[in-house]
Amino acid sequence: MDVFNSYQQTLDFLYQRLPMFSHVGAAAYKKDLGNILSLCNALGDPQHAFKSVHIAGTNGKGSVSHMLAAVFQQAGYKTGLYTSPHLLDFRERIRINGQMVDEAFVVDFINRIRPEIEKINPSFFEITVAMAFDYFALLKVDIAIVEVGLGGRFDSTNLIKPELGIITNISYDHQAILGNTLPEIAAEKAGIIKENTPVVIGETHPETREVFVQVAKERQAPVYFADQQREVISAEYTTNHLQLTVKDQEKEQRYWLDLNGEYQEKNLLTLLSAIRVLQQQGWKLTDAGVRESLQHVKRLTGLRGRWDIIAEHPLIILDGAHNEGGIRQITGQLARMQYSQLHIVMGFVKDKDLNRILDLLPKEAVYYYCKADIPRALDDHELAILGIRKGLHGENYPSVKSALKAALKLARKEDMILVCGSFFIVGEALGAVTTLTAEKHKTG
Repeated sequence: MDVFNSYQQTLDFLYQRLPMFSHVGAAAYKKDLGNILSLCNALGDPQHAFKSVHIAGTNGKGSVSHMLAAVFQQAGYKTGLYTSPHLLDFRERIRINGQMVDEAFVVDFINRIRPEIEKINPSFFEITVAMAFDYFALLKVDIAIVEVGLGGRFDSTNLIKPELGIITNISYDHQAILGNTLPEIAAEKAGIIKENTPVVIGETHPETREVFVQVAKERQAPVYFADQQREVISAEYTTNHLQLTVKDQEKEQRYWLDLNGEYQEKNLLTLLSAIRVLQQQGWKLTDAGVRESLQHVKRLTGLRGRWDIIAEHPLIILDGAHNEGGIRQITGQLARMQYSQLHIVMGFVKDKDLNRILDLLPKEAVYYYCKADIPRALDDHELAILGIRKGLHGENYPSVKSALKAALKLARKEDMILVCGSFFIVGEALGAVTTLTAEKHKTG
């Protein structure tokens, strides 16, 4: 068995040898925890060596994970953060105090675990979860914020015994795997609720509330519904910041966030409920520290791709919204924006319910239908046909870069370009935009 000597060689092995959900979809998803249990057992069960917070949900779990990591970092805790997918660099998935995992560790880990890989043929995601757990244990983090990949009950991250579980919200996504109704999807995500471990639910929904209440009761887990404890009573948006005033039973408090999507209002309420529980458990998270950290989430944790403003004149915004709930949130945000003409660069993967999604999008925009460079991506021509049937007029392009280039060519300084539909689309756009905007300015 060859030993990997370089980071690139190791990455090539990960991408080519292991089944990836981003490439092949449901075929890479296993409805059991056998592989991750075997991997962790071979590593000495690192998942038990650190404290953690476990975060699930259809939308918002990435933002809440990064916000909570920022709060712990600001408070002086050595904080691990595991999220997915990555946008540009595989190492974005595994961070400690905002710093990505070392390339040398990735190489060493794969060489160590290689015999187990050959024996059980785990998925790409299973390997990355085991890698994160091993890294957090080795570097002795005080706390790890662990984001669920898909669902909850059978997600590879569901080996940890956290201090707190968080479920941000429930919306339609991955129905072929998680179920066709909101209660079915909620039941899968409720799988992260552990015995005698508190859980915060971000949004109360009449179809899912009882699912969470019942599972929590069975497991003797205290349950808190964030939107029943606090409310946002005012919101002010600027280009790069969001100012929110939050009211609870005791007081009003103002927060400034460097994450400025409208949907961060709900995420903030979820975060504040989680922090209250963690404070009661003895974690030293001060209200002043929370306010300070929320102004610097991007700098502290490296978060990208959530209503991410990357250029002005024209305004270019990247958002990884890729399901009905996410698209509904960004269309609400668009209603607050001022621009002359809206250009939407958009692509999806094959397993999305596009009938629901496309009905939500604005008909006055110009569309640039494109395809991410992954096997699971929906063909750009097929997407264009579906979109035009819905009255969303535009043209199709074979790549994200070519679609973005066309949008930049047509957009005027007072226009807005939105890139959405998939984190893979956003990642490719992020990689291409610097070159393209430089070319646009050079040519005048």
